[in-house]
Amino acid sequence: MHLSRVVEALRAVRATSSRKTKINTLAELLELAAPEELAQVVAWVSGELLQGRIGTGWRTLTTMEVVAATESTLTIDRVDRAFTELTTIGGSGSTARRRELLEQLFTAATADEHDFLLRLLTGEMRQGALTAIVAEAVARAFAVPIESVRRAHMLSGRLPVTALAASTGGVAALDAFRLEVGRPIQPMLASPGAALDEALAEFDGAVSVEHKMDGARIQVHRDGEQVWVFTRTLRDITKSVPELVGLVKELDCTSVVLDGETLALNDSGRPRPFQETMSRFGAAAAQELLLHPYFFDCLHLDGVDLLDAPLRERRAALTKVACGLSIPALIAPDAEAAAEYFDGALAAGHEGIMIKALDAPYAAGRRGRAWLKIKPTHTLDLIVLGAEWGYGRRTGYLSNLHLGARDPDGGEPIMVGKTFKGLTDALLHWQTAEFPRHERERDGNTVFLHPELVVEIAIDGVQRSPRYPGGLALRFARVVRYRPDKEPAQADTIGTLRALLPVTTSGD
Repeated sequence: MHLSRVVEALRAVRATSSRKTKINTLAELLELAAPEELAQVVAWVSGELLQGRIGTGWRTLTTMEVVAATESTLTIDRVDRAFTELTTIGGSGSTARRRELLEQLFTAATADEHDFLLRLLTGEMRQGALTAIVAEAVARAFAVPIESVRRAHMLSGRLPVTALAASTGGVAALDAFRLEVGRPIQPMLASPGAALDEALAEFDGAVSVEHKMDGARIQVHRDGEQVWVFTRTLRDITKSVPELVGLVKELDCTSVVLDGETLALNDSGRPRPFQETMSRFGAAAAQELLLHPYFFDCLHLDGVDLLDAPLRERRAALTKVACGLSIPALIAPDAEAAAEYFDGALAAGHEGIMIKALDAPYAAGRRGRAWLKIKPTHTLDLIVLGAEWGYGRRTGYLSNLHLGARDPDGGEPIMVGKTFKGLTDALLHWQTAEFPRHERERDGNTVFLHPELVVEIAIDGVQRSPRYPGGLALRFARVVRYRPDKEPAQADTIGTLRALLPVTTSGD
């Protein structure tokens, strides 16, 4: 198959707002792919590379002087082989060799293919909603239930692998996927809860109430003496966190998969700033700043998978294997006890509390109502779309942020507001140095960015407004922190924001 077919399909997807049309277009593309091309095509239309990171930067890609080809000759195989070769280049002269290979690839590309390759290699296409649509396209193309595709994707962590299984073995191959110790799965996600009393009432009190910690999400696997530690984005950080590996090896079990948070504590036992915890994930060896794990779920224990078991059973398994490393929980508390626990969590320096339905299974990779996060104010993970140059004491610094929510149908992020509140001097310096690395274009006062950075924003609410494309605006938005542990695919959607709009009368 020629690359042009992929480019044409994605152009059609971007040109329509119909989710059904997007799915049908991608399903037709997948049906055309040969078995040896399917994994590549699925990865690319999801905005991913089978090879992962291949060592190409935005500056290298945008400073190449190439003339676009007039005829489409690039095949899926040729492009994939070029990506693989890029991952093998290292040592003296590697920069020049990598640039030479990229120039050869881009010279063979038409103008439309050049644009596609650029967006693919810079991560600009990497949006979670697009992956959800591709999953539905896989189900449509190979006539299998979407539920089977989603579960296989959750358990494999790789949509191309899921697509291959669907194409070669149908439902039976998809249903054969099991939790595999050592292979990370998509984490279950929480939704914002409006108020504590409402959250308790929603589950009729049958809940686990836990601290919402300001840490970094981790998933830990152990099989005998082998331990793996993965981040929220399924990145393997095992070598960077030997203290966590050592603690997990001491657990009284043969095999286990645990979900939780990790954070650094100060001398008084209070959590250090989130950025200090995240700094450890890039280290090659143990540092003086030690991390402590706080597990809140058990997905597998000694040969038994617990994904489909209710939380009350998973919590019992967690207490059995890792009681001393687990987040304490109140089980089915009354409203007064839950309120006291909330106040205690805030006093201890945590973000708030989690309310979790005791009867719910582990819905990996999904953000539903079974887990609710309750905080003093609403917080959202939004995508930075740009920044305006400051004035006054902020002259010379990139300051006022343009903020976007994720489009649940795979389109570009939807702008919902601006803010410069909460930006410290350190963040202003960091933004001014970092943002040009993600620059898409600029005008006289604004640097527009590729949608690559996620920032946590606290708000007092949202309101209807024609000022921004999303039809709403943030109320009293302020920056809490940047989220290097999250990709744009994990940012909040415009639907999450719309759910926070005040309820209006039917006549409104």
